[in-house]
Amino acid sequence: MIIGCNEPGIYTILLTLDKAQEIVVGSLGTIAFAAGYYAYTGSARGSGGCKRVDRHIRVMQGIESTRRWHIDYLLPLAGFQEVFITKTSRDLECRIASRVAERLRPVKGFGCTDCGCISHLHYADDLRHMQEAVRLAHEQMNRISAQGSAPGAPLK
Repeated sequence: MIIGCNEPGIYTILLTLDKAQEIVVGSLGTIAFAAGYYAYTGSARGSGGCKRVDRHIRVMQGIESTRRWHIDYLLPLAGFQEVFITKTSRDLECRIASRVAERLRPVKGFGCTDCGCISHLHYADDLRHMQEAVRLAHEQMNRISAQGSAPGAPLK
């Protein structure tokens, strides 16, 4: 399965856990994950672009076993739902994660050790609610990215 692209961007991958599980997540320790849906927002602005999404899929499938990021501990136990990608070279990862957090429950400390966000992983028990929250967050950032607003400019 190839999903990513060669262009830089910010992505949110939607996952499902069929049953509640306690998972050891690197330096975060053991986290209790409820059954339901999870949205992980990440940045892929390097030379490989959004091919990072393809790496996540390989980790889910057990093809790649390296654990670099918090999400790598959850992926092998999760099912893939879909991915939203905002193609941009701008640093919008935290803005998108914050927008998603306005509608979904954060998993505190997950995926955000290099920023001041509460989380880059969010939970919902309803897939449609999650899809809507993530779609809106990416649409808002797509508009901002297309407008070429200055970094740090207020979000509308």
